Amino acid sequence: MVEMRKPIPVTEAVRLVMEHIHTTGTEMVPLEHTYGRILAQPIIAQHDVPSFNRSPYDGFAVRAQDTTGASGDNRVAFSVIGEISAGYVANRAIGEGEAYRIMTGAPIPDNADAVVMLEQTVEQAGGFTLRKPFSPGENMSFKGEDAKEGELLIEAGTLIHPGTIALLATFGYANVEVAKRPTVGILSTGTELLRVDEQLAPGKIRNSNGPMIAAQLERMGIRYQSYGMQADDLDACTAIVEQALAETDVLITTGGVSVGDYDYLPAIYERLGAKVLFNKVAMRPGSVTTVAALGNQLLFGLSGNPSACFTGFELFARPAIIGMMGGTAPYMPRMTAKLGEDFVKPNPFTRFIRAMWDMTPEGMVAVPAGFNKSNAVSSIARGNCLIVLPSGTRGFVTGTEVDILLLGAEQGVSEWVL
Repeated sequence: MVEMRKPIPVTEAVRLVMEHIHTTGTEMVPLEHTYGRILAQPIIAQHDVPSFNRSPYDGFAVRAQDTTGASGDNRVAFSVIGEISAGYVANRAIGEGEAYRIMTGAPIPDNADAVVMLEQTVEQAGGFTLRKPFSPGENMSFKGEDAKEGELLIEAGTLIHPGTIALLATFGYANVEVAKRPTVGILSTGTELLRVDEQLAPGKIRNSNGPMIAAQLERMGIRYQSYGMQADDLDACTAIVEQALAETDVLITTGGVSVGDYDYLPAIYERLGAKVLFNKVAMRPGSVTTVAALGNQLLFGLSGNPSACFTGFELFARPAIIGMMGGTAPYMPRMTAKLGEDFVKPNPFTRFIRAMWDMTPEGMVAVPAGFNKSNAVSSIARGNCLIVLPSGTRGFVTGTEVDILLLGAEQGVSEWVL
């Protein structure tokens, strides 16, 4: 008897997954190995940045009061008493009518309160003249203007990118506390599957889902263990799923979650005593996406159809893995764009269309990336976003404003907003 499944909204499915994640703990790693990791500690300013008043330009450090009255008809002269390079300090304070030649990043000498850029001067023997007055603080970079000692700069749960690394280095974080990365198991099921290097045969297809998911995980910097392919055999599938769960933190399987006679994942979940969070989602493609929880582990049963598999990973597995590491921005960034093609057929489920966005004179436009059935592969390769078409009884015409989810973005967002 065919099992009747009740679809739940995508938002509800995302919520259920995120409610069942367990964090991975933390570890210390050298700064040079932190790119792409999740901060487990906030970054607190250990000192002011800059830690001294400094020059943002190459020029001359002067007293602003000495520039009073300067004009084109009344050029004011200064004598240069020395030079300050970055990393050095002046050997004395400046006096009336005196100036230091100063380089970008060098500390402002005592008594100076303005910097005259080189192009604002006319050099002469032993000094220079200028034709405009300067105000106190003009062309200066002040102590603490970027960050104050004790200020919270980056919160825990933030993805570390090159800018974050610069900040960590600034405050002397030679070793950084980050979230441990989970290990994810990948298993592709289906008697129809061939290895990538095998010749096609009648009724057979090459396994594209396994390598695709491995690449999606690598893009996140996540370690994975491949369990290859498994034919449709309940006992054999159960055994390899049990092995994978003993060796990994998360298991992603592809295929075997529909309602056919050889779709064994639901039976395996039952054998294992796993709690099925949902087994049908009101979405296209990927309505048969299934997620189960077993203790602290999540089991993602993704569709065997490549586009549905890809979409299921991005919507459910990706944010869950980021959430396990304490990441505070696990979801794909959302933007709006104009639809570049008609979709006149209504659909009772929310549709996620593999698409390409581009900026045009009319604004941002998103067009389908090609063939868009759930078994499509070509559109995955070309797409850089997912067009979101809400469920309902109407179609969508060219020019309609729609939401798009950006694929491959380095940083996500903190809330699921669709």
